[in-house]
Amino acid sequence: MKTKLNNLTIWITGASSGLGEALAIEFARRGATIILSGRNKQKLEAVKAKCKKPTKHVVVPFDILDVTQAEAAYATVIQKAGHVDWLINNAGVSQRSLIMQTSEAVERQLMEIDYFAQTRLTRLVLPDMIAQGGGKVVMVSSVAGLLGTQYRGAYGAAKAAIHMWANSLRAELSEDNIKVATIFPGFIQTNVSINALTADGSAQGTMDDATDQGLSAKAFAKQAVKALVQDEEYIIVAGQKEKFATLVNRVSPPKLYKLIRGAKVK
Repeated sequence: MKTKLNNLTIWITGASSGLGEALAIEFARRGATIILSGRNKQKLEAVKAKCKKPTKHVVVPFDILDVTQAEAAYATVIQKAGHVDWLINNAGVSQRSLIMQTSEAVERQLMEIDYFAQTRLTRLVLPDMIAQGGGKVVMVSSVAGLLGTQYRGAYGAAKAAIHMWANSLRAELSEDNIKVATIFPGFIQTNVSINALTADGSAQGTMDDATDQGLSAKAFAKQAVKALVQDEEYIIVAGQKEKFATLVNRVSPPKLYKLIRGAKVK
């Protein structure tokens, strides 16, 4: 069954660039009303201007790590939009550091951004979503949350955790008409590797070759939105190599990790 988007209000976090920007533009193209959130108001306004019928969309900037800001942001969303039909938990940060070189503080930072901030915002929105009769929660995980690779230890762990949390949420709230979907992007042409945290918590500042050669953000958004409209719950959007790796992992994890050990991952 396909879902019509023209009557939906969709809240997207991490909407100022990358996957969030592409999703906002694609959802708006299909007629949805978009609430764009991130830390940088100027960048969010620029994305809003790229969306079809920009005046119908709403910018609500906030720092997702700040509990008080998150609560205030949701109050603003309700004030300006009235309700949220779909929540797209897209905000996050990646990692480029070996486990033995990464401090616990940096690992906790990754978990706070990629796991706790997402679950916190979801719990904030869910009571009203349930009360209105239903809705959809979307978690943006990663292929790294399905496969353990070098330089992604804490990031992969956080993305795997959000995937499992989403599975439990889907089971617990199915009778409340709350749908839960998880997207697993592979290498997508965004600034994710440039912003990725290194061992000391600083940003890598450079583009990975694999990321640079990945799917375009526009192609990602078209595939992801199409799958969400068709009510798919487990959505892998990636190149053939990443898709093949996930298939091998299902059939024989030892074979996959033999391949990964010899692969150039960073």
